[in-house]
This record gives sequence, structure tokens and C-alpha cells, in this order.
Amino acid sequence: MLFQQDSGNVSAALNFEPYNLLAGLVFGTIGIGAWRYGKALDRWKPVAIGLALMIYPYFTPWAWLTWTVGIALLVLLWFHHDE
Repeated sequence: MLFQQDSGNVSAALNFEPYNLLAGLVFGTIGIGAWRYGKALDRWKPVAIGLALMIYPYFTPWAWLTWTVGIALLVLLWFHHDE
């Protein structure tokens, strides 16, 4: 549930825990680098993985899920960065 109703106030259900913020910063920065690398060399896989690394932390509610998905995307980037 992205938005929740709480005593008349509508608030976004974003998780501002320190580990989620750190994961968003780390994976977002790597995502920007991957996106720029793919765009400079005209390769679609690093561009797509870079965009995924920048966007997905906004949609993961738990820190363990954020770190797991981020590491999986980094492994995917490692194997597909030069194809």
C-alpha cells in the first residue's frame, strides 16, 4: 500500500530508516555511473540496469529487500556490462 490513511492525514509509506537511505545512496550512485557508462557506449543493458538501480529503492519497504535486490542488480551489471 503506497498511501495510507491515518486520522485524516494522507502520508506516503516511504521508509526513512538509515539502512534504506544508505542503500538508496549507494545503489543510486552506482546506478548513475552505470547509466552514464551505457549511454556513452550506446549499450542498452547497462542503461537499463543503471535505471533500475536508481529507481527500485523507492519501491522496497524493507532494508534487507533493498540490499538483496541491489546486490542482485550489481551482479547482473557485472556479467552484462560489456555485451
